[in-house]
Amino acid sequence: MSHDSTAAPEAAARKLSGRRRKEIVAVLLFSGGPIFESSIPLSVFGIDRQDAGVPRYRLLVSAGEDGPLRTTGGLELTAPHGLEAISRAGTVVVPAWRSITSPPPEEALDALRRAHEEGARIVGLCTGAFVLAAAGLLDGRPATTHWMYAPTLAKRYPSVHVDPRELFVDDGDVLTSAGTAAGIDLCLHIVRTDHGNEAAGALARRLVVPPRRSGGQERYLDRSLPEEIGADPLAEVVAWALEHLHEQFDVETLAARAYMSRRTFDRRFRSLTGSAPLQWLITQRVLQAQRLLETSDYSVDEVAGRCGFRSPVALRGHFRRQLGSSPAAYRAAYRARRPQSERPSDPDGSVGSAGQSPVLSQESPVPPQTRRTAAAGALSPASLSTATDPGKPGAELYAAGRPSLPGQRSAP
Repeated sequence: MSHDSTAAPEAAARKLSGRRRKEIVAVLLFSGGPIFESSIPLSVFGIDRQDAGVPRYRLLVSAGEDGPLRTTGGLELTAPHGLEAISRAGTVVVPAWRSITSPPPEEALDALRRAHEEGARIVGLCTGAFVLAAAGLLDGRPATTHWMYAPTLAKRYPSVHVDPRELFVDDGDVLTSAGTAAGIDLCLHIVRTDHGNEAAGALARRLVVPPRRSGGQERYLDRSLPEEIGADPLAEVVAWALEHLHEQFDVETLAARAYMSRRTFDRRFRSLTGSAPLQWLITQRVLQAQRLLETSDYSVDEVAGRCGFRSPVALRGHFRRQLGSSPAAYRAAYRARRPQSERPSDPDGSVGSAGQSPVLSQESPVPPQTRRTAAAGALSPASLSTATDPGKPGAELYAAGRPSLPGQRSAP
């Protein structure tokens, strides 16, 4: 998926200052950062895999503040470099920030601003987007972060165009990713941008991950909203919407309950949640449909009615767009991988269709596109099998020479 970005042409024309080198990647670490996210760029850019056809980067691990740096589990890290190392890097990665409610050190923000002014590519993984936003590097730009923190990012930095649906966003010289594993997706994207599909594919095989995942964060969204909503006048309207998803109402109904015009409501809702109200409402209805498909024997038509969709056709369309599968296929795949004792019973108490092995005839339980998202919790049981056997479904994720899937949101 791609998008038009006004910043991208300008970013493409920018050049590194003389003291910076394209092959140098600086990773900026802070105390309190999660170790998994911090380790992603270290593994991608810091290990020599030239024997596998992956061009080598030169890694500079830099402390964004005085050390030692304490990470998850009480581990202490000592970075070999300080902020001065950023001045040599063509790419600067901020893998995470310890708290979405506290400001990053001003010295680190100044270093990031200078790096950007001198043409460096700036990357924020997961909550690292908050550091980039604090430095002003995301102003007027599209960006993403972990879906759970996207509303807070949108509210705290209203000039940032936060899209919680994307796995990563490439806006030319500034890139951001969603949480945890999406950091791998973005780092692979960077390798692909620098050295092509073959190099990125070789690295993906070494990491035993898909070269490029399809879809976005929609399948992971839940009913969570930012903590700040409790003190906001819209909290009551949002709570009412979640309690009445089985009813057919639209955004105009919500705006009326908030005593606002549709335009004002749209603006206020987006600033609070990071999402347009219509998209949020559709997402909540699809999530409710997921739950009913997993826990009940209602027909797809009944599920559509109980989730507020005007017709089963509307449910199928939105469900497939968000989850890459039809409702019936999702239910069949979900039940196929559950123990029979955990499957829902028919209303009369007997185990009916839920307790039977699904009959896979005309429609495969999961389309090929979804089968390729094994690392994202794919629905097909086959996609969870080992990738070491080329004859098994899912092995194509790691096989050499396969065409890559459509990319994530990135600058043209």
